Amino acid sequence: MSEPVLTALEALKWFENASDNWRKFLTTNPEILSISCDIAGAVTAAQLLQHIVAVELRWSERIARLPETNFDQVPFGSVDAIYATHDRAVDIFHKSLAADLDWDQTIDFVMRTYGPASASRKTMFFHAMFHSIRHYAQLGTLIRQHGYKADWVGDYLFMGITLP
Repeated sequence: MSEPVLTALEALKWFENASDNWRKFLTTNPEILSISCDIAGAVTAAQLLQHIVAVELRWSERIARLPETNFDQVPFGSVDAIYATHDRAVDIFHKSLAADLDWDQTIDFVMRTYGPASASRKTMFFHAMFHSIRHYAQLGTLIRQHGYKADWVGDYLFMGITLP
């Protein structure tokens, strides 16, 4: 009997679906960017989103062995600026998945909070996917507390469920 496997492309599809839904919602409600926020060291929702996309970009760059973008260089002044960074990361993720990379290869890097570390490309990739999803869930709670309601369901279940 085989065990169920979530592939990198399936995780990337969920990650992109979540990001696309948030991009559309925030484009319609850009005032959300100014909501106060204490998640991941942010002061505003815009800074939380900066954290989300900066982490995406930096992990994608590590996986591809590209120079890492400085966190402070990641813009967060508008929805378009935030998601331009996300789009760069997604492009690198797609190129990395299409390349002949050793996903078990361990790569050394430096984390902003914890310092020197190492992990496999595979670990880095799945961390980047689930890190964004986790923070988007926190953002969902934050916006509900301010009277907004997302118009989609973010659970992975809805990537493959058929409703009557």
